[in-house]
Amino acid sequence: MFRLLKTLLLAAGIAALSMITVSCNSSGQAQARFVQAIPDASALNIEVNGTSYFTNVAFSNLQPLKGYTAVPAGVDTVEGILTSNSTEAFSTSGIKLLGGTDYTVVATGFVAGSTNDVIILNPSDDNREPANGTLKFRVMNASPSSPGALDIYIQQSQVQGLTPPATIGALAYQETSKYVPEPYNANGGGSYTVYVCAAGSTTPIFQQTFVVGGSNEGSIRTLILTDQQGVAELNPQFIELDDLN
Repeated sequence: MFRLLKTLLLAAGIAALSMITVSCNSSGQAQARFVQAIPDASALNIEVNGTSYFTNVAFSNLQPLKGYTAVPAGVDTVEGILTSNSTEAFSTSGIKLLGGTDYTVVATGFVAGSTNDVIILNPSDDNREPANGTLKFRVMNASPSSPGALDIYIQQSQVQGLTPPATIGALAYQETSKYVPEPYNANGGGSYTVYVCAAGSTTPIFQQTFVVGGSNEGSIRTLILTDQQGVAELNPQFIELDDLN
């Protein structure tokens, strides 16, 4: 009997601890920054659970430009309201945000048509500074019209030619890569070229050069793939987020 009572008390304690953990993670506030990547939407006001947190965000724009905005933690509903006439453009529920966690929230897909095709991407951010002389790159595929999965090559700009494997392989629409560390390009003045190819190919669809980092600091960049505004095709230019340094 004593052993049974002890087992029951232990189970009750674990259940209570689990409830406390869930409560702590889902209560309070999360930290979010919002990117408008819906190619057929004009400027939007963004509401979370019926309260406006980001205003007049045009396509490919970020808000806030630096840092984050506190938003409710938990299972949220994100709505886009057209700035021009206060009409609801989309409403997406079931967005999970943990308290005390930083998020990049990206709205993508399309608002036109009979169905609501807007997708909310909300990967958590790791803003811990890397070691001096180290960069961390992360890529998000928010392009609904991208030609299938994409291989991403990140190279110091003076390096010629692409040799598999890709730095980030087969990144599909709605996926976010892990953070990829790269050493500072001291010989090239911090210049890196990012090549975007169809998965399995070394022929670039497009390439873009970034200058970032330093030998005495660690840096982080998030690069976002989108469609072109008003055109259902992959945009040949990333949205670059200067996460750190």
